[in-house]
Amino acid sequence: MDTDVLIIGAGPSGALAACLLAELGHQTLILEKEQFPRFSIGESLLPQCMEFMERAGVLDRIAEEGFQLKNGAAFSHAGKLTEFDFSQQYTSGWNSTYQVPRAHFDKVLADAAENRGIPIHYRHRIISADFGVPGMARLTSVDPHGEQQDWTASWVLDASGFGRVLPRLLDLETPSSLPPRLALFTHVEDRIPSTGDYDRDKILIAIHPHHPEIWYWLIPFSNGRSSLGVVVPQGFLPTTEDDLTALLRDLAMEEPRLRELLQQARFDTPARTIGGYSANVKRLSGEGYVLLGNAGEFLDPVFSSGVTIAMKSATLAVPLVDRQLRGEPVDWAKEYEQPLRRGIEVFRAYVDAWYDGSFQRVIFDSRQLAGIKAMICSILAGYAWDETNPMSQRCEQRLKALAELCLPI
Repeated sequence: MDTDVLIIGAGPSGALAACLLAELGHQTLILEKEQFPRFSIGESLLPQCMEFMERAGVLDRIAEEGFQLKNGAAFSHAGKLTEFDFSQQYTSGWNSTYQVPRAHFDKVLADAAENRGIPIHYRHRIISADFGVPGMARLTSVDPHGEQQDWTASWVLDASGFGRVLPRLLDLETPSSLPPRLALFTHVEDRIPSTGDYDRDKILIAIHPHHPEIWYWLIPFSNGRSSLGVVVPQGFLPTTEDDLTALLRDLAMEEPRLRELLQQARFDTPARTIGGYSANVKRLSGEGYVLLGNAGEFLDPVFSSGVTIAMKSATLAVPLVDRQLRGEPVDWAKEYEQPLRRGIEVFRAYVDAWYDGSFQRVIFDSRQLAGIKAMICSILAGYAWDETNPMSQRCEQRLKALAELCLPI
């Protein structure tokens, strides 16, 4: 064997899993398709992530980087503004986190893994995977020079994110239950005045004034720049548009709050698109492998749940891999997939309610009870696995009932 555990991908779930495995004494290596630092979206973390990073022993390193503090979320629609402050959440735990340029953030996490003696082989693309021999997985990669190399390990963690390496190679992908959407995004020099009522410590989620299914994110960083994006139904954007940056700017200016904040912004980075990002799989584990984070399932960027689910999956999987390597039996469906999916299904219920409009009505209702708002705040902070929170139980029914009591927005 080349290693005990081979991890595909050096992003947040892969780096965290590597650090946790190193603490348990297992030999680990990472194969990463890109060269870090590299651009990625998913820049607004949730407070639940802080617990996972602390558990992996990397939180102090992250705190040294001077990332933008995040203490809540603000929502804007047609002149209405409402805020959720994580200090008022129902669940006990971390009530703040960071908003991070992912190129820098992911590199810090990957470097933390390397500093613990975990080799990362960058620019290695996996082209085949064989789990036919019990107890031994064999992956084949192609390096930057086009040369193939075989790797053997007792166990494989797929943390490849949107690359979804093993789902693609092992035919595990299934259609998502969510309608296809497309995100258009960039980074801008925001030039938002420090005076005024804008709170850089909160992500801003804005709704298009005439198309409630279209929403925007504005994620401020600590360096005077922001991530700006818009999510639209598949087919909404003109296919003949060449200047995506101008298109994004024009769309942003249609929302009153963004128009007010970004009137002096410099759109100095070409906009990009990503579509078809929602995904599901037949199973999250198999003989010799387990899928982490986005490699297994990704819902939607609206509540920034992607990195939280990725880190949660790593913290759930690593103790089970440790037991497996020690020869102990593991029920992966019961001990990994079912617990992970419990939180994912909570997030899914809120995503569905966002797009059908019911959760938007709940968010903007001025008569919202403080206790209910605190419970919802915990979900927005990433504590979707808190089973003591009534708003994480029977989510669809509770959100529907709440929406029926709320005024139209």
